[in-house]
Amino acid sequence: MVPNRFREDFAPLRKENPVCYLDNACTTLRPDSVIEAVSSYYTETPGCGGRSPHRWGYAVTLMMAQARQAVADFISAPRDELVFTLNSTAAINQVAHGINWKPGDVVITSDKEHNSNFVPWLQLENEGVVEVQQVSSNEDNTFDLQAFENACAQVGDNLRLVAIPFTSNLDGVTNPVAEITKIAHDFGAEVLLDSAQAIPHNKVNVKDLGCDYLAFSLHKMLGPSGVGALFATEESMANLETLSGGGTTIVSASKDNLEFLPGPARLEGGSSNYAGIAGAKAAVDYLSNVDFEWLSDHEIRLNQIITDGVKDLDEITIIGPSKASVRGGMTAMLIDGIDVHDLAIILDEAGSIMVRSGFHCVNHWFESKGLAGGSLRTSAYLYNTEEEARQFVDVFSEAISALG
Repeated sequence: MVPNRFREDFAPLRKENPVCYLDNACTTLRPDSVIEAVSSYYTETPGCGGRSPHRWGYAVTLMMAQARQAVADFISAPRDELVFTLNSTAAINQVAHGINWKPGDVVITSDKEHNSNFVPWLQLENEGVVEVQQVSSNEDNTFDLQAFENACAQVGDNLRLVAIPFTSNLDGVTNPVAEITKIAHDFGAEVLLDSAQAIPHNKVNVKDLGCDYLAFSLHKMLGPSGVGALFATEESMANLETLSGGGTTIVSASKDNLEFLPGPARLEGGSSNYAGIAGAKAAVDYLSNVDFEWLSDHEIRLNQIITDGVKDLDEITIIGPSKASVRGGMTAMLIDGIDVHDLAIILDEAGSIMVRSGFHCVNHWFESKGLAGGSLRTSAYLYNTEEEARQFVDVFSEAISALG
C-alpha cells in the first residue's frame, strides 16, 4: 500500500486487512488521540464543568474553556462567539428557532440544501412564521450568483436570512460564500453557512467570510459524535433566544425576574457532552498539524483517479461539475438500471469498500429532478490512499459489468 503518514494513527486502519473507507462525508474515523481524550474524561476526571469546586469539577471547567478556545481558534473566531451544540442540525435549529422573526420575513436557501439546513426553515414556513425561497443552481450544479442577487432584490426589505451550504454534501461543490455574504448584507440580511462539509477540508477564517452564523459537526472532522459548534457574531448571538433554558444559563431565575448569562453560556443549558468536547479539542489539535493545501491536493488527486475510472462507463452520470478539482474529494454518481443500495452492499462484501448510497439527506434535489433511485457517493479524506482509489475503481467497474 502507498505510504500515508496518517494511517497509523487510526485503529481501524492498523488492522491486517483494513477496509477501504470512502464514506468520510458521512462521518470520519477518529485518531487515537481523540479516543484517548474521550476515555480520559471517564477514567480520570469524570466531573461536571462550571459547578463543583473539587478537582474533577475544576479539571472539566478548565478543559471546556481550553476546548472552546481551540475550536474557536481553528476557525479564527473569538472564543465568546462559539457555542457547543449536539451537531450542525442543533446549531442551525438554534438559529432558526432563536431569531425573533417579524411578519413577512423571508429566508433564502439554495436548491441543494441538506435537510439540516432545509427542514427547520420549512417548519417555520408551515407555522406561518417565514417564507422560504430557493435559488436554483447553474446547469452544472455550481452556485448561480446572478440568480441569487436577483432573488435578493426581488424580496427586498423582507429578506431576513440567507442560509446556504459552504460546501455541498450532494456533489462536493464549494460555494462562493464570501460573495454570497456580501450580497446578502447589502440587502440587510444575515447569513448562515452550513459548514459541515467545509470545515474538515479547508482552513477557514470566519472574519474573511463575513458570515453571521456558521455551523459544523465534529464527527465529520475526526471528532466524536454528538458534538457540534455554532459560530455567531456577538451581535447576532445576543439576539438569539435560547432553546435550552435551564442549568448554567442564568444569572437569576424567579417568578419576578429571569436574567440570562451573556455569551455562549446562555445557549448551552444543562450538562454538556464533556467527553465529546474533550475529544473535539483533540480533533482540532490533530487537524491543526495538517497542511490544508496538501489535504486539498490529496483529496482532488484521489478524486481524479475515481473520476477518470468511472466517467466513461455507460451506466454512470457524475452529479455536478465534470472536473474533480471542483468537487474536492467527492464523487456522487447516478447509476442507470442498478440499485445503488445493492451496489453499495456488493462493494462492501466483495471488496471491503465502504461508500454512501441513497439521497444523502438532499431528498428534495432528487425529487425535483425525478430521480427516484438516489446516487452512490465516494468521499476521501486525509488517511485515504491512491491505491484505495484504484481499488474502488476496479471493484466498482467489475460490479457494474456484472450487474449491468
